[in-house]
Parts: sequence; C-alpha cells; structure tokens
Amino acid sequence: MNMRFSTMGGKEIVNLCDGSRLGIIGDSDLLIDEKTGKIIAMLIPDEKGLLSFLSNNSLLEIPWNAIKRIGNDMIIIEIQESEKRKYNL
Repeated sequence: MNMRFSTMGGKEIVNLCDGSRLGIIGDSDLLIDEKTGKIIAMLIPDEKGLLSFLSNNSLLEIPWNAIKRIGNDMIIIEIQESEKRKYNL
C-alpha cells in the first residue's frame, strides 16, 4: 500500500504497549537514510503534560519498524520505554 506523508498529517500517534499518546504526526519529522532513501525513524516532539512549553525541547526517535497500523485517525506503534531514544535540542 502506498501513502503520501501529507495524508498522514493530523493523525495521533499511540503506543500499543502502554496506551500513551505521543503526539500528532503533523508535528513530526522523518529520519531518512541518505544512501538508500529509506525511512529510518520518526522524530516526535517529547511533550510532558500541559506545561511542556516551559521545559527543554526534546525529541523522541521512534523506529519506522515500530509502526504497526496506520488508521483513519491514528497511527499505532509498538515500542517499549527502554527502546525509545531521546534527543535534547
């Protein structure tokens, strides 16, 4: 199945392992392998609660192979907390 990244905008990202909501795909970036052109991961803003705008900016790297389903309203991923990579900006 082919899908344009632009059609994924606005979908919520939900982790199947713990039910956590990680953000909206429109706020995310893709990490792409320059040699192969394949998608490696999604980079999602790490938002912790209502006052996240006061905290440091950081990103969660979600491996592309952690995506299990792309539905009409959400993207289901499956990743353990220990597998998440965080980057501070």
